[in-house]
Amino acid sequence: MAAKITKRRCAVIAGAPEADVQFIMETVKDGDFVVCADRGFEIAELAGIKPDLIVGDFDSCKTALPSDCEIITLNPEKDDTDALHCVSVAFERGYRDFVLLNATGGRLDHCLGNISILDYLSQRGAEGIILSENEEIILLTEGEHIIPNRKGRTFSVFPFGCEAVTLSYGGAKYPLSREPLFSSVARGVSNIFVSDSASITVHSGKALLIINATKSIA
Repeated sequence: MAAKITKRRCAVIAGAPEADVQFIMETVKDGDFVVCADRGFEIAELAGIKPDLIVGDFDSCKTALPSDCEIITLNPEKDDTDALHCVSVAFERGYRDFVLLNATGGRLDHCLGNISILDYLSQRGAEGIILSENEEIILLTEGEHIIPNRKGRTFSVFPFGCEAVTLSYGGAKYPLSREPLFSSVARGVSNIFVSDSASITVHSGKALLIINATKSIA
């Protein structure tokens, strides 16, 4: 185990089947601690990214693993997903800022499992975001959250892990003021940021924020 953190952010490359290699190349920075979850190593190779750690049971990775990288081999009969194990190992080593890549698409159960990692991190005082060429996915807890430089972007908000979340929006086409969104009615779909300094305040509950990568034409 590493004695101390030598890099600021942890980038986890998961193994979703339809990877945007160019997007991953552009998103992973030289200063990132890169962890590949199983088949995520194949994606890293295609992107020309050298990982710091590879974790998995290797039921989906068909590429020969490198000899010059730390590898943690998991038992296929396990409780945690490969991606969650990646995050938990990096968290134990002191990382508190996470970006999950290639974590959506493909199997819906894996996608939902990766989204739940955001809550895992939040409960431990860490920050996490799922990024793809299509969207940003962020878990919002109680308090005010400033959303900068997203003017014109479509966004949707859902309660997460609760029956309802009470919200206020600032700088949104369809504003809210201490109003509830319920898990049984998808009322929070397809709003639009109309300010470069928008805000979402969570008064109670937790909210899953999904920001589309392209601007709305509305």
